[in-house]
Amino acid sequence: MDKNQGYAILKAVMLENGRGFALGEHPTAPSRYVTWACYDDKDGQRQYEWGHYGNDRTAMEQDFTDRVQDYQRIYNVGIRQTEAPGLYKYYSTQRPVDIGTFPKPPYNKPDEIFNYDQRIPVENGSFLAWGYLTYTRPLTEKQASDYELRPAPDNPDRPRPIAEQMKNAAKLAEADRG
Repeated sequence: MDKNQGYAILKAVMLENGRGFALGEHPTAPSRYVTWACYDDKDGQRQYEWGHYGNDRTAMEQDFTDRVQDYQRIYNVGIRQTEAPGLYKYYSTQRPVDIGTFPKPPYNKPDEIFNYDQRIPVENGSFLAWGYLTYTRPLTEKQASDYELRPAPDNPDRPRPIAEQMKNAAKLAEADRG
C-alpha cells in the first residue's frame, strides 16, 4: 500500500491523461483524511499535490468522487484504472508463491501473498492454483506471463463477460427510451 506524508492511500483513480486523484487516511493526524490530485513522474513514482483535508470519512469520500467527476467533465477524459490495496488478484497456477516466483515492480509491491496447502480449484473450478497475490495496481501482461500468473476474472481491468455487457447495454437502452 502506498503512503504519502504518513497517509495510507485507500484508493486512487488514474485518468487517461496521466492525472488522477487519491484518498488517504492517517489515524493520528490532525486531519484524519485527505484527497490529493496526483500523477506518476517520469520514473513511475507517484506525486501528490493540492490536498483537501478533513475528519469525516463520508465527506472526504464524496470530495474524492466530486474531484474525479469534475476533472472528467472539464477535461473530457475517462478513467484508465482504479487502484486500491488488494484490488488486483493473480493466481499462481504452476508453483507455490515463494521468493522469485512473482514480480515486484517498483511502486507496486504485493499487498497480500497467500499459499494454499495444495493445488486447488479456484474461480468456480475453472482452473487450479497453488495460491494468489494481490496488488494495488494491475500488473502488465508481460509481468503476469513471465511468472505464469493468471489474473482473477473479476479484476477491474479485465473485460466483463459478453453476457454481462449485453445486460448492461439493454439496461442503458431501456433507460434512454424513458
